[in-house]
Amino acid sequence: VQLQASGGGSVHSGGSLRLSCVASGLTLDYFAIGWFRQVPGKGREGVSCIRNDENTVYANSVKGRFTISRDNPKNTAYLDMRSLKPEDTGTYYCATEPFGRCGSVHDLEEALFRSWGQGTLATVSS
Repeated sequence: VQLQASGGGSVHSGGSLRLSCVASGLTLDYFAIGWFRQVPGKGREGVSCIRNDENTVYANSVKGRFTISRDNPKNTAYLDMRSLKPEDTGTYYCATEPFGRCGSVHDLEEALFRSWGQGTLATVSS
């Protein structure tokens, strides 16, 4: 199983980025897909997740600004990030959960996710 995350870059505050996560070696249809981010010196934070039934979970800090989606025939998930803030800066990782779960209704449960991509860096300057 391989997950390839891409789409990071450098933008100014208020800008947008679209992250992609392409999966190979598995069929994404039955998996939940999560996006996490990490900054140096801090733990990984759950950002968003989409279940296999298309239900979504967002961290409070990104609600209304980020949108997660999936294209199963393309084995790809996306994270559309708008109105970016400097505190959104970090390395973004995608991950898959094999039973279609994200965790609780409001939070991602990182321990559920089994396969991880290599990360893509998003930098938001003020």
